[in-house]
Amino acid sequence: MMNPLHTSRRWFLEQCGVGLGAAALADLAGAAPAADPMAVKKGHFEGKAKSVIFLFMAGAPSHLEMWDYKPKLEKFSGTLPPPELLKGYRAAFINPNSRLLGPKFKFKQYGQSGAWASELVPHTSAIVDDLTIVKSCVTDAFNHAPGQLMMNTGAQIFGRPSFGAWVTYGLGSESRDLPAFVVFSSGKKGPSGGNSCWGSGFLPTLYQGVQFRGTGDPVLYLSNPPGVDNQTQRESLDAIQKLNTMRLNTVGDPEISTRISSFEMAFRMQSSVPELMDLSKEPQSVLDSYGAVPGKPSFANNCLLARRLVERGVRFVQLYHEAWDQHGNLVKDITANCKDTDQACAALVKDLKQRGLLDSTLVVWGGEFGRTPMVQGGDDGRDHHPNAFTMWMAGGGMKPGVVLGETDDLGFNVSKEKVHVHDLHATLLHALGFDHTKLTFRFQGRDFRLTDVHGNVVKQMLA
Repeated sequence: MMNPLHTSRRWFLEQCGVGLGAAALADLAGAAPAADPMAVKKGHFEGKAKSVIFLFMAGAPSHLEMWDYKPKLEKFSGTLPPPELLKGYRAAFINPNSRLLGPKFKFKQYGQSGAWASELVPHTSAIVDDLTIVKSCVTDAFNHAPGQLMMNTGAQIFGRPSFGAWVTYGLGSESRDLPAFVVFSSGKKGPSGGNSCWGSGFLPTLYQGVQFRGTGDPVLYLSNPPGVDNQTQRESLDAIQKLNTMRLNTVGDPEISTRISSFEMAFRMQSSVPELMDLSKEPQSVLDSYGAVPGKPSFANNCLLARRLVERGVRFVQLYHEAWDQHGNLVKDITANCKDTDQACAALVKDLKQRGLLDSTLVVWGGEFGRTPMVQGGDDGRDHHPNAFTMWMAGGGMKPGVVLGETDDLGFNVSKEKVHVHDLHATLLHALGFDHTKLTFRFQGRDFRLTDVHGNVVKQMLA
């Protein structure tokens, strides 16, 4: 006797002789292979961007040391902030009444846009006319894991799909031999938000990011074990696929379709990934421009790999570089971080532009929040600060040579053209061809989206 828990409409139609229903079901579920869930799809309109490279500076870089020059903060360094500025303000770790700390590095203006940048970023400052610099970003979170989840998923809680997952869900992939969404991590450690920063949440797991490693096999178990050759593996996968397809046609579980696609992708990756990761075939001039060294894991190598990935049709590439969390040792540590990343970030933009890829590739740089104008750690650190921070974008439908937004004289609050994380997501999705209010997925009885019930497209950012 059938377990009543297993009784379903599909079983009823198939087994109880309801002729027209069974015929209709057979037509829908027939023996033909399931449609490719990663097939290329169109957005709601023609977007300028076809792929994304997100350079995520995990730990929150100080806008006050890099992009947001504040002469008055320098002038009043060592004094207490105005009491009215701190009304209702909540800091992560420090007493808000801590003294002000002036910028630690020299600034000057660059390019026709006149954008301010510090001596920490000599390479990126040279390409400011290719950038859209937003100095008025704000977020809801002031600790790392919630802040990173907010920037990546639009929510401070675990379980929501990441930006990359939404993009691959909406557009599919142009690559048949590589994952649609690839993740790299460099620096001292991984992001505080963990794998959820590139997870698929309640979307099918097919859309989550695949992390590539810097040493050994780029993906675990990429190589066949001893005694297994390609023909043996192909025959095994063919047999497994037939069984999975039969099961898919019986129960219709989308995760089975994900499993079929994943097995096939893994097989193709055994030849495509080693070729991708072999940077020794790049001209020495290109390696030098990034500061990349084949075989030596680095953020620079990852930037070059990101360019190689979008060349091969990968939809979304995310590079995490942790940690920018300078509660103390600000001068030493932010100098090291910029030395590790500045040259490669600029080289990536220039390389994409030279190859004709920048117009279709949206490059995003930034962290989860900013740093306080008040001092922490003696006289050489800053606390977390959600009220104001800077991000920059390039290519993919962004308007170059634009500096958007302002903060107050101390870099504490946004004073002009505020851009919330939801607004940023809405704008980036627009560049990819999506109306952010219509890119939805139904889950637990409601339609979810990356921007939840918020967000406005910031038209000043768009070309």
